[in-house]
Amino acid sequence: QVQLVESGGDIVPAGGSLRLSCAASGRTSRIYAVGWFRQTPGKEREFLAAITWSGSSSTYYVDSVKGRFTVSRDNAMNAVHLQMSSLKPEDTAVYHCAAREVGASDFGTWGQGTQVTVSS
Repeated sequence: QVQLVESGGDIVPAGGSLRLSCAASGRTSRIYAVGWFRQTPGKEREFLAAITWSGSSSTYYVDSVKGRFTVSRDNAMNAVHLQMSSLKPEDTAVYHCAAREVGASDFGTWGQGTQVTVSS
């Protein structure tokens, strides 16, 4: 199985930047892609970005974060990062990373999440 642990959440002022990390362990060879999602109380979980795990990096972003968020990977460290800039109060949420395994149709393994709070 794959395990994921997020880190890097913090309280930042509006306009600031933050980098989140997602450390993968276990059967990482089974990972096809890692995605970042966020959730706030009362709202549905929102997909933000994803990156393929091996080979050439293919990245995907939801339109609302294009140009502000960048997803990258560090295979040597078995980690995926989400660099966030120009943060807005509406970016406040719990951020989760999730893994989609080879052959799977969705992101089936999730981390516990890390809290990001953007103050106005």
